[in-house]
Amino acid sequence: MAARTTPPNLVHILWIKPSHYDDDGYVIQWWRSSLPANSLATVYGIALDCAQRRVLGPEVEIRVRALDETNSRVDPARLVRELQAGGARVLVGLVGVQTNQYPRALDLARRFRALGVAVAIGGFHVSGCLAMLKERPVELQQALDGGITLFAGELEGRLEGMLQDLMGAGLKPLYNYLLDLPDMTGTPTPILPADRVRLTMGRRASFDAGRGCPYQCSFCTIINVQGRKSRHRDADDVERLVRANWAQGITNFFITDDNFARNTQWEAIFDRLIALQGQGIVLQLVIQADTQSHRIPHFIEKAGKAGVTRIFMGMESINPDALKSAQKGQNKITDYRAMLQAWHRAGVLTYAGYILGFPNDTPQTIRRDLAIIQRELPVDILEFFILTPLPGSLDHQRLVEAGVRLDPDMNNYDTQHVTTDHPLMSADEWLGIYREAWDRFYSPAHVATVLRRARVWGYDPKHMMSKLFAFHAPIVYERLHPLEGGLLRIKRRRERRPGLPIEHPAVFYPKLALEFVRKYAGAYLMHRRYQRILAQVLAEPAGTYTDAAMAPVDEAGDEHLALFTATAAAREFVQKRRSRKAVLGGT
Repeated sequence: MAARTTPPNLVHILWIKPSHYDDDGYVIQWWRSSLPANSLATVYGIALDCAQRRVLGPEVEIRVRALDETNSRVDPARLVRELQAGGARVLVGLVGVQTNQYPRALDLARRFRALGVAVAIGGFHVSGCLAMLKERPVELQQALDGGITLFAGELEGRLEGMLQDLMGAGLKPLYNYLLDLPDMTGTPTPILPADRVRLTMGRRASFDAGRGCPYQCSFCTIINVQGRKSRHRDADDVERLVRANWAQGITNFFITDDNFARNTQWEAIFDRLIALQGQGIVLQLVIQADTQSHRIPHFIEKAGKAGVTRIFMGMESINPDALKSAQKGQNKITDYRAMLQAWHRAGVLTYAGYILGFPNDTPQTIRRDLAIIQRELPVDILEFFILTPLPGSLDHQRLVEAGVRLDPDMNNYDTQHVTTDHPLMSADEWLGIYREAWDRFYSPAHVATVLRRARVWGYDPKHMMSKLFAFHAPIVYERLHPLEGGLLRIKRRRERRPGLPIEHPAVFYPKLALEFVRKYAGAYLMHRRYQRILAQVLAEPAGTYTDAAMAPVDEAGDEHLALFTATAAAREFVQKRRSRKAVLGGT
C-alpha cells in the first residue's frame, strides 16, 4: 500500500507577520531584515504546544508554519494550494499587526478569504482600537464585513478554543480578551525555526520576558494593551527558551519587554543568564529599559554580566515641558549623563529614542537641542521619531474624542510621517526637520566624536562605525527608519498596494535598476566617508580624548551646561531638584 503524504485529519496553521507599504505602494521587504518578529515567535511557540498536545484529538495532526513578510514572500494562492492539499483545514493568522501594517494585513486577509480559508488579524492596532475607542473604526469594520476574524488581547491559553471553533461552526467574528490578560509563567516557549531566524541580520531571535509597564506615557500603546502591571516569565521559562534556541545555534536575542527594568523578575532572570554564561552558553542580548534604570541597585552591573551588549531607552526629549506634556515624568534631564555613563562602564552600547513634534517644538528649538545632546550627552546612537498619535494611545484617544483632524491612511502611522497638525510647524516643516535631524546628528564631526568616546570607554571603534552607518544610511537612501531597514531591498512588480497601477515590465525593471545603482552607490560613498573618519580617529593618540559629555558627573559643577540652562523649563526643573535635595538632606 502506498504511504499517505497527507493525513486525513490535518490542520495547517499559517502565521504571517505582515510588512507595510512604502510611499510608492510597494511592500517593504529585504533579503535580510533588521529586527526579529517577537509576536511571530510567541504565537509559533503557542501553536507548537497545541500541536504537541494534540488539542483537537489524537487523530488530528496540527502543522505550523511562520512567515515574516519583511524577509519572505507571501503568495496567498500558492500557499493555499500547498496547505489545502488532501483536504486539510487551514487557519491563517496575521499576527502582531501594528497600525502602519494594518492596510497590508487587511489586503492579504482579503486575498486569503477569497481563496476560502479562515483568517484572523491580531496585534496592537486591533487591540489598541478596541481598548481605547468608543466606536469601532471603519478599517476594523471592513475586516468584519469581509468575514475576517479580529483578535484582541494575547493568545496564550486561547488558541485551543479557536482551533475547536475552526473544526466546528467556524471562527467567531471577534475574540476579545483585553480584560483577561494571561499569566505568562509556564507558557509555551517563544521560538522560530532556525531557517527563519537566519533571515534576520545578525541571526537574532527575540522573546518577551515580561509584559506591562507601570508608567503612563501618553503616546504609548503598550500600557493600554498589555497593562501597567508586570506579568512575566520566570527564570526557568527563560532558561528553557534560551536552551531551545541555543540547540539551533542561536545565542543572539532581543528581549522585547518595553521596559525590562520594571519586570519584577529582572534579577532572577539576569542571575540565570549569568549562570548560563558560566556553562559556556555565551549570549548577546539587546534590552529596553527606562532612564531611571541606573538607580536600581545592581541592575546595570548584572545586565553586563548576563550578556547585554546594547540598551535602548526612550530619552524622547531634553525639554522638561515636553516630557511633562507626554506624562513622562520618570525622565529627568539631570540624570541623563550619569545614566549613559553607567551603561558605558558596563561595556554596553547606548541607543536612545528621540521624539520630534512636541507642542513647543520648532525647527529652531530642535536644532538647538540636538547641538546640546551632541556636546553634553554621551549617547552612542540616537534614533528619531515623529510624534504620532498611534491608535491605542491616550494621545490618539483624546484627539479622536476632540474631533481633531487625523490622517485616515493607517499606512502612514509609522512615526516617519506627519499624521496630524502641529501648533507651531507646518507638515512640510515638521517632516523636513525630522529628515534634517538624522544628518545633523550623524554629521562627520559628530561621528568622529562618538568614535573617540567609544575608544575611551572601551568599545571597538570599527564596530561603532558600522552601527552609526547602519542607522544613517537607511533614512538617507531608502527613506525608511533604520528599524525598518535591512540588507538588499527586494521590490516585486506585482506586490503593490491595491488601487495603484502595476507598472509595465519595460518601465518597472529599468527604473528599479537605476534606483538600485543610485541607492547603493550613494551608500557606498557614505561608507567610504565613514571609513575615512574612522582612520582619522584611529590615527590620533589613544586614551587622551575627553569632552563635557564624558566628564565625571558633578551636579554642583554641571549647572553651567546648556542642558540645564538653555530653556526656562530646564532652569526651573534644576532649581526644583536642587530645592528637593536640600529638603531631603542631599539624598
